[in-house]
Amino acid sequence: MAGENLRNKRLIALFALGCLLFNYPLLSLFNLPRLVFGIPLLYAYLLLVWILLIVLMVLIVNLRSKIP
Repeated sequence: MAGENLRNKRLIALFALGCLLFNYPLLSLFNLPRLVFGIPLLYAYLLLVWILLIVLMVLIVNLRSKIP
């Protein structure tokens, strides 16, 4: 039960991180007329952050807690 509580706290923290990364102040930093591998910088940022959040969520859900 304690392991599930820790997992829930980590998922809530990940949600908060996602809200922060997809919010205005950070998005405006990447809204520049530059290309990354032929993709506009803002779109590349959104794609990479989205992939990062999915990978972190998979890791949090699949990791087994060492707390009994």
